[in-house]
Amino acid sequence: MKLWRDLRPVILLFLAEPGRLVLGAAMAALTVLMGMALLGLSGWFITATALAGLNALTAIRFDVFMPSAGIRLLALCRTGSRYGERLVTHDATFAVLAALRERLFRGWARPDAARQLLARPARLLFRLTADIDALESLYLRMLVPAGAALGAAMLAGIVLGFMRPWMGVVLVLWLIGAGWGIAVLVAAHARPASIRRAQALEALRARAVDLVAGQTELVMAGRIDAQRHALAAADRHLAQADLRLNRLEAGAGVAYGMAGTLTLTVVLVAVGWLVGEGTIGAPAAALALLVALTAVEPFAALRRGALEAGRAWLAARRLAPRMAQPLLAVPTAPGLPGEGRALQLTRATVAHPGSRTAALHEVSLTLSSGERVAVIGPSGAGKSTLLAALAGELPLQRGEMLVQPHCLLTQRTELFQDSLRDNLKLGNAEADDTRIWRVLHAAGLAHEVGAMASGLDTPLGEGGLGLSGGQSRRLALARLLLRNVPFWLMDEPTEALDTATAHDVLQRLEVQAAGRTLLIATHLRREAALADRLVCMKEGRIVADLKRGTPAFDAALSALRPD
Repeated sequence: MKLWRDLRPVILLFLAEPGRLVLGAAMAALTVLMGMALLGLSGWFITATALAGLNALTAIRFDVFMPSAGIRLLALCRTGSRYGERLVTHDATFAVLAALRERLFRGWARPDAARQLLARPARLLFRLTADIDALESLYLRMLVPAGAALGAAMLAGIVLGFMRPWMGVVLVLWLIGAGWGIAVLVAAHARPASIRRAQALEALRARAVDLVAGQTELVMAGRIDAQRHALAAADRHLAQADLRLNRLEAGAGVAYGMAGTLTLTVVLVAVGWLVGEGTIGAPAAALALLVALTAVEPFAALRRGALEAGRAWLAARRLAPRMAQPLLAVPTAPGLPGEGRALQLTRATVAHPGSRTAALHEVSLTLSSGERVAVIGPSGAGKSTLLAALAGELPLQRGEMLVQPHCLLTQRTELFQDSLRDNLKLGNAEADDTRIWRVLHAAGLAHEVGAMASGLDTPLGEGGLGLSGGQSRRLALARLLLRNVPFWLMDEPTEALDTATAHDVLQRLEVQAAGRTLLIATHLRREAALADRLVCMKEGRIVADLKRGTPAFDAALSALRPD
């Protein structure tokens, strides 16, 4: 029951493609059956031809054309069905896996998804790639071979059943019991090693990424050797799991070989007895032997699926909770505020995932269109949480939010290993080069980009490697300018920039923000100076709302950290 609970959400999604999945399994079984029929008919034909040649009269009367035509037809059909089976089964599997990835990705495209991705990128990437890939074993290496093997057992039983019904029944029961039984035993013994292998592989990849991406920090912290030792330990665990699985695979091969030998021996004795009784002739005996010989082979194909069953189960167990959640095709967007308003936030309460303590307590805030407001307060006061809630990264537990279309400029500049142009076009995929150069000029970066040998085609390294901190921030500003929205949310937009660069960025920002609504979370005087209002926060609550021109506004502005 526990296994079914783990697999049920994933299996139900597999059943979303029933037509192609069933067709692929049927073609796989048909391919196996035609292969058995081809070998059996060939053996019968060769034996019958040899016996007919012993007598001139029977040689003349023997029909060689129909059996040979049947052999050619089976060979051609087997080739075609094999091609069709591979095409249909893999196409159906990839379609299901693509749907699973889409569902999983949509499941992550929810509030707080970006924070989780930043906190555990390797783990989530492993779920999206390796865990999804592991699920293909459920169909391609378990269900399809099991169905094909069942068909092979039934055909072998039918062939022997025509000679003696009880022989056919015994052969079917033996093939299913031995063939599936060996696979079940292998799966049971391989499951711990398969799970350890999947976990070791995930740890190995994550630690390798950490070593490469964070080597500077590791060296500075004196942890580079410890990380190397951790990487080596994960590699050893992976090697041990591989060794265990290789031994089980070899043992499964021996077991299926012994089962095949035993099957062939018993069938040989049985058909020999029937030939001795005169019940069947030598050609029929050859047919029965060859069909029995090939009937074990499809069961041996279950070996790989049995070895990967533990990995598939682990992947399904990891993914099932997310797959079981209801899917929102289109995320629910907040309504629009009244005319002349950019934001209406009423008694909003917000808590971070996993925390029982609210980070915002019944916060109410209203912004008029075109207004510039700075949210100030000590670290931990809830400034960034407020912006995250407005941007949709954190859900409201209580309260109501009405907000204009907006975009968020975070403290961290997110740049990718791609060309400079494509990093900018994340802000607007439809932007042409003319508009891109215009926003680069507005951000004060046009001259520097123009001086680069490749211009907009200049490749950036991971995290924007190749640009200075000031250039990266200007590039983020240019990307913001490409977003044609009336409301900008900014979280400490000039943090970590030198004074001259910060003032230049802010001056350009002020010019480009004309007519737009600004909400800036900051503890810097230079950023708050752009605002017409100062909203003071403390312990997740708004404690003051100060307008420019009042002594309280000037006092609060003067108390902020200077340049």
